[in-house]
Amino acid sequence: MSIARAILKEVQYKPIARLVVPHAQTTYKSSVQIRPIRSFGTSIHSYTQVPKSMKAILIKGGTGHAESLYLGQEPTPEPGPNQVQVKIKYFGLNRMDVLQREGKYPLPPQASKTILGVEFSGVVTKLGKDANKWKEGDEVFGLAYGGAYAEYIVSPEIMLLSKPKQLSWVEAAGLPEVWMTATQALTLEAPLRKGQNVLIHAGASGVGIAAIQIALHVLGADKVFTTCGSDEKVEFLRELGNHSSQLHVFNYKTQNFEEEIKKVTDGVDLIIDFIGTDYYFKNVNSLRLDGTLYSLAFLSGAKFPEGASMAPLLGKRLTFKGSSLRSRSPEYQQNLLKTFEEKILPQILSGTMKIKVHDVLSWTRVTEAHKAMEGNKNSGKIVLEVTEEPQHSL
Repeated sequence: MSIARAILKEVQYKPIARLVVPHAQTTYKSSVQIRPIRSFGTSIHSYTQVPKSMKAILIKGGTGHAESLYLGQEPTPEPGPNQVQVKIKYFGLNRMDVLQREGKYPLPPQASKTILGVEFSGVVTKLGKDANKWKEGDEVFGLAYGGAYAEYIVSPEIMLLSKPKQLSWVEAAGLPEVWMTATQALTLEAPLRKGQNVLIHAGASGVGIAAIQIALHVLGADKVFTTCGSDEKVEFLRELGNHSSQLHVFNYKTQNFEEEIKKVTDGVDLIIDFIGTDYYFKNVNSLRLDGTLYSLAFLSGAKFPEGASMAPLLGKRLTFKGSSLRSRSPEYQQNLLKTFEEKILPQILSGTMKIKVHDVLSWTRVTEAHKAMEGNKNSGKIVLEVTEEPQHSL
């Protein structure tokens, strides 16, 4: 391998927590330890020399706890018609990865049954039949139905975007799923209009961070309300919003968001919800006439709580709606990517909106990363690097 590759091979990353703003002058802070280089080896493979098997994070027994994750071998996927093969550099973690690992996530038909992961950044290595959007060596990032916890992935060519030079590989890997989900919710499925009010639960999550900024900086919301679970996260979100008077942040453990919202408004026009059962009554009471409850997850359960009534649907003319981005067709996701590229990405590249990366870890620490996400320890994205050091277990 090249001298540069040999040096990178000897770099070991430690956890970091930093707000990343993709300005040209911004440097990405990391903590590294350089060890003496043992040898340089031979030249690296060209893009056409893709191995027949690859390393991938797998699950012992198919489902299980975080300790069941291990680094194993899988056949390298070959691109089909209108698909491309990508060598992955980094991939992002998402809550659905934890649920899928536990066997609790309903997989779409096209999803990988053995390899987790729905977002990544990397380099195009091979083109399938009739694929003409990309060429070998192109730097890309994008969405996948699964399979991103691996050295290589195959993706429909229309579900990828070109990686801008202003974005690091880390930022690009941690961007697709959360920012596309927020874009889908606020612009396509439950459009937020200028001057309206919105409540965004789980504000310190990846989707929450994206949705807050889109509502404030792109869609012109009058007031943005959000919830989180600690005073540290409250302060983090206030800083994210530059302490704007339009942004109201509540610690749900010590504050009643329903009561707080009613102090300053007659209700919100839209709620982006991840919680489900436990928040049902407060959500309904927090909506104004003709409001919309848009569900992206049911972390506390999907059943209506005892005593729940459908009467508010009539009395307040409410709309209940939900969506899963992963179940959408490639054509739908292509349209979503176009919307993101035109309306959202320029604001990120200019620095108006910020990508929040909580930790960058080697993928050999995937068990640690999953435990952090399970414990709600992160504010923003956890991103893993596909390192080239041989590892047989985690």
